[in-house]
Amino acid sequence: MQASFEFKAFREADLDLCAEKFLAWAAGRRKFAFYGEMGAGKTTFIRAITRALSVTDNVSSPTFSLVNEYFSVPFGTIYHCDFYRLKNEREAREIGVPELFETEAWCFVEWPEKIHNLLPSNFVKVVIKEEHDYRLIEIH
Repeated sequence: MQASFEFKAFREADLDLCAEKFLAWAAGRRKFAFYGEMGAGKTTFIRAITRALSVTDNVSSPTFSLVNEYFSVPFGTIYHCDFYRLKNEREAREIGVPELFETEAWCFVEWPEKIHNLLPSNFVKVVIKEEHDYRLIEIH
């Protein structure tokens, strides 16, 4: 599958520029599923995107809470989900995940493969790969 957008980040500071380009490319899209191995940089890239969306809160991985909610004055509500610890899709349904996806809020989902059957078709796939000396970010 050909990437619709691709960026190489050689250092963490490159992610701010990538986030700006990513948001310009997104143009109205608000639902994103982030795929990548543990430590690939999913949370770090989401943190850069939320900075670009003017979130002033400390953005951290919601591994234990599963969902963190942030607010941006110009962009509204932003949900950051990390489903690594989910046991099954039923658990996601019980905490209201499908309802989050129906809102107009921005949604950034880590470990979407855990809830594959719950992801609506409007989600954009973001793949982060750790290469030899950089992170490759592909958006499909």
